[in-house]
Amino acid sequence: MFGRLLPKEGKFFDLFNAHAEQIVIGAEALVGLMAELNKPGGDAAEYFRAIDQAEDQADRITHDTMALLHKTFITPLDRDEIHSLINCLDDIIDLIKGGAQILNLYDIRRATPEAKNLADIILSSANRVRAAVLLLPSMDNGPAILKTCEEIDRLETDADRVMRGAMSRLFREEPDVRQLIKLKAVYELLESVTDRCEDLANILEGIVLENS
Repeated sequence: MFGRLLPKEGKFFDLFNAHAEQIVIGAEALVGLMAELNKPGGDAAEYFRAIDQAEDQADRITHDTMALLHKTFITPLDRDEIHSLINCLDDIIDLIKGGAQILNLYDIRRATPEAKNLADIILSSANRVRAAVLLLPSMDNGPAILKTCEEIDRLETDADRVMRGAMSRLFREEPDVRQLIKLKAVYELLESVTDRCEDLANILEGIVLENS
């Protein structure tokens, strides 16, 4: 059905792809940030900047998408689907930035193995988000989109398991109450990124089922 649409309307998919690319860039920087925190004398500033830049660029893409939505009469997807999809994408990069900010705000000098593991899962989820969005213009790709969404769901389950283990160890082994509070907030925020990726997967599944 999408092949019959006017060329201009295909720009929505270009915008979705561009936004998903910024999510991957932000997730890659988050993984780099975790590694840098564990280097003696490491300088994490470049990774904070990269995440900020990715989030700023994603905000502009979201704005452009909403502006295009308001002036396009015939859209390739239902208007509510476009709105939900771009806002969910934006929430993912916002939460990645939030994860970086809380590390900086709480002056976390060393990334725990659990925080690093969560960042790795976030990057895996981001790559699958990008892959699924890239397939969206053709419903011939519906089965592949659904398979990728299932992978995103499994990664969210992995993140839940990592966070439960992290919390258990934290409350058993961390004697400093302030550090406990800081790390608990870090784990919860990082895990919430994968929750939002799962929300996006649910949106994509709904689009495929409605349009196939």
